[in-house]
Amino acid sequence: MTTILDRPQGAASHGTAGETAGWSLRSVGAWLRSPVAPYYLALVSASVLTGLGLVMVLSASSVGSYRENGSSYTVFLNQLTFGTVGVVLAVIGSRLPVQLWKKLAWPGVFLALALQVAVFTPLGMDFQGNRNWISFGGFSLQPSEFAKFALVVFGAAVLAAKRRVIHKPLHAAVPLVFPFGLLLVGLVLQGHDLGTGMIMLAIVVGLLWAAGLPARWFVGLGAVAAVGVAVLAVGSANRMQRIQTWIGGICDSPHVEGCYQKVHAEYALADGGWWGLGLGESREKWGILPEPHNDFILAIIGEELGLPGSLAVLGLFAVLAYACFRVTTQAEDMFTRLAAAGILVWFLSQALINIGSVIGMLPIIGVPLPLVSSGGSALIAALIGIGLLLSLARSLPGAEEALRGRTGTLRRTLAAVPSAGGARRRATQPRRPARGRAAGPVEGIHQRHRAG
Repeated sequence: MTTILDRPQGAASHGTAGETAGWSLRSVGAWLRSPVAPYYLALVSASVLTGLGLVMVLSASSVGSYRENGSSYTVFLNQLTFGTVGVVLAVIGSRLPVQLWKKLAWPGVFLALALQVAVFTPLGMDFQGNRNWISFGGFSLQPSEFAKFALVVFGAAVLAAKRRVIHKPLHAAVPLVFPFGLLLVGLVLQGHDLGTGMIMLAIVVGLLWAAGLPARWFVGLGAVAAVGVAVLAVGSANRMQRIQTWIGGICDSPHVEGCYQKVHAEYALADGGWWGLGLGESREKWGILPEPHNDFILAIIGEELGLPGSLAVLGLFAVLAYACFRVTTQAEDMFTRLAAAGILVWFLSQALINIGSVIGMLPIIGVPLPLVSSGGSALIAALIGIGLLLSLARSLPGAEEALRGRTGTLRRTLAAVPSAGGARRRATQPRRPARGRAAGPVEGIHQRHRAG
């Protein structure tokens, strides 16, 4: 009979290591199947992306901010202020019940429509050829960023109410596609912001798909969308130049017209190499790469943090998308499913367009990287969307009870831990025998000595 002593040396330890690894994998799998996993995955991924964005905005904007404002921290402090406002709104939004979010759908879409119309009033302002901002009281606002969020909530509420007749095109189209979707997208396109218009269109299509609209209708919708984008592209010399630099293979030098930004973004990624130049060590941010802290912040991340930093950003967006997917598949409420699907399409499509533009897989369209790029309106709107996602995740079956249970356990644990001050006081105070208790041998000796 073979005993453990007869086994080769180290065999038991290898078995133990294997069992430990298997147990760890099973524990991770069990946690991922728990009802609170989507909540924490969304919370952690969004928090890390926001924090990384603040750090990289400080790094990427420091040179340009000093040149324009006399301080390297102006852009960063503005972004930090917007981020603080957004986090507060996200916390509030995460605590709102799902039923209240449904009630905010109609007021929200009307407010978004009114703000988008205000772009074409004297309050509106042009920026880099696009008219998509309003300015009042010394503050500026980009209404189209909040229109994305309004479309998600409104579309989810409307389609959830029509889930029994969603197979009928008229019920599916009214009022999400017509009039509100067409009006909002049309006003954004009228301001020459094709990138934002494409994302809003993707949100509408994603909501219809998640609601169960028959697949054959998407063939027609796709054809109409493709023709519309083509017409808008042909009608703009700037857009045609971007498309030509994308597919024409003419950008072998930054001095070729229309290639400067694309080539220098590739230079930044190439200079970063495998491990990056180090945080704050970017060369392209020294007035070379346009918009290093906005649409092309990923190029600075790749230059300073290398491939690990770039892959970390992709991984965090993948985790956030997985959290949205889990909420979509596990929710019992139709509004929760559709709203989570809308957030998934919003963040993922915008991230893919931004990343594709930076690495050269897509033409330069000009949309920010969600939660990372500089921009107050984009950051606040995205964080409000995260607040909605957390509220949806809390509404999953068993999630609220589990979260309350973990909070209660934490409170009980903290209450059981003695304070440091109390521990010091107890350590310095001399021990005295309790009243009514017989003194020990040593204590008796001291007592007799004092008595004598």
